[in-house]
Amino acid sequence: MEKKIDTRLLATLGGGILFSYLFWMEYQALNLLVYSVFLLTFIALDRSMEKTKKMLLAGAAHLISAILAVTLHTDLTIVTWYISLAVFTGYTHFQAIRSIFTAVGGALLQFFSTPVNIIRGLISAHFGSVSFQPVLRPLAIVTIPLFLLLLFTLLYGNASATFARYLDQIGNAFSIVFAGVFDFLFADLSFLRFLHLMLGIMFTGAVFIGFRDKALERAELACTDQLQRKKRNRESTNIGQEMLEILAGTFINKKMALKTESTIAIACFIMLNLLLLSFNVVDLNTVWRNAFANPAGANLSAELHDGTNALIASIILAMLVIIYFFNGNLNFYSRNRTIRILAYIWMAQNAFLVLSVLVRDLNYIAAMGLTYKRIGVIVFLLLCSAGLVTVYIKVAARKTIFYLLRVNTLIWYCLLLTFSFVNWDVLIVQYNIANRNSIQLDLDHLQSMSDKTLPLLWAHKEILRKYEPVYDEIVIEPPYGGGHSRAITKRVPRLKSALEENLRNRITAFQKRYAKQSWQSYNYADQKTWEYFKTAKK
Repeated sequence: MEKKIDTRLLATLGGGILFSYLFWMEYQALNLLVYSVFLLTFIALDRSMEKTKKMLLAGAAHLISAILAVTLHTDLTIVTWYISLAVFTGYTHFQAIRSIFTAVGGALLQFFSTPVNIIRGLISAHFGSVSFQPVLRPLAIVTIPLFLLLLFTLLYGNASATFARYLDQIGNAFSIVFAGVFDFLFADLSFLRFLHLMLGIMFTGAVFIGFRDKALERAELACTDQLQRKKRNRESTNIGQEMLEILAGTFINKKMALKTESTIAIACFIMLNLLLLSFNVVDLNTVWRNAFANPAGANLSAELHDGTNALIASIILAMLVIIYFFNGNLNFYSRNRTIRILAYIWMAQNAFLVLSVLVRDLNYIAAMGLTYKRIGVIVFLLLCSAGLVTVYIKVAARKTIFYLLRVNTLIWYCLLLTFSFVNWDVLIVQYNIANRNSIQLDLDHLQSMSDKTLPLLWAHKEILRKYEPVYDEIVIEPPYGGGHSRAITKRVPRLKSALEENLRNRITAFQKRYAKQSWQSYNYADQKTWEYFKTAKK
């Protein structure tokens, strides 16, 4: 009985053609949803593939991200679409993995191995009496040498300018010949469109055709959440142990290494706690003492940036130090109670630092309004808080670095999906206009938002005109009483509203773009904007 061609290969080719049809010279909108439905439908109908709970949840999350890309159509929803597709792909072909981080790594492995997977599938496939093996097996043999030849050619080209010049001449001649042959064979298909089709086949193949090697699954299965006590090999030491022996000199032998490590850890945590305590005391006396009392204070921007930079450095340092000291046998040391208490105090102080930066950020928002950077600070604080909680659990329950990586990447992914439900451009404009009497309204910032905010800006244009800047005009007064002429600066308001003129230009450009775009680029947010101005014109 002859083996028929794999349906996944046919679906990969069909998916590549669909990808090229949906996305070529189009905005990413409804086409994302259509392509996702195609991918998910084929995977659901493929009976040879086991459907795990993680895979189904990842598929549902990806479908939600595709729907949000059509309804809200923000940059965040599009980014979430790609990340959720990577997570779904990883869980589909590496079903034993347990972390989002490994799933994304598996998706990247799937994508870059797609050409090899397709060639393998074609070599082993038959279509009736026709087999691709006589043609593709020599091609597979030649592929690796050609890749190495290209790699070393690029290296030698960077090493010699003269050699690079010869390579450019050869490359230009080859490209002319190749383009001529391609145009002759495919007169109705541009070379760029052909590359776009190959990209679609790569994307589809990464989802449909699995990589045979399961080394990634085996590597992750070797990782556990719970720390295990290990006996140290006296003949082999790691870098940390070597450093301890160098610093401690001849006073320490291998039997005292754990005790010495404990002593050094206590000294480190005491000094770091005192340092962070001094910083927090200053914050307590400045930021917290006048919290929300005078949001229009002197240098809110500098205070926020300084606090955020300190938070980043402190959290990273806390993670690294705690992970180092609590990733080995020190967790099982009978006299580690003092170290644990000092570590808990340091984590509590970092939590207070998180709150201090939050107060700075809220003061800044109360004085200057919402921006993406100020929202980003709040998101970063959420991630820091999650990191501190998981680090506490690691120390208290003797967890591994893999536990930190697994739990934190899951939290980040859930937050990414959650934040995708918000139209941040519209929220920022709404908040700033609603609080215009208490903040310094920045019209340039409001006008830099996407076209989804045009209805809001147009509806409030009369209010926003009051906040247009007044320009200084220099007037030269004639000499008076035989004296010299002098220049006087007068404040002159705009005769014509630059805001309204800019909005009209943007509305016209949006209407022209929307009228030309095809159904592939459809999204609900643009439709709402189009209908608003269509009604307003009537």
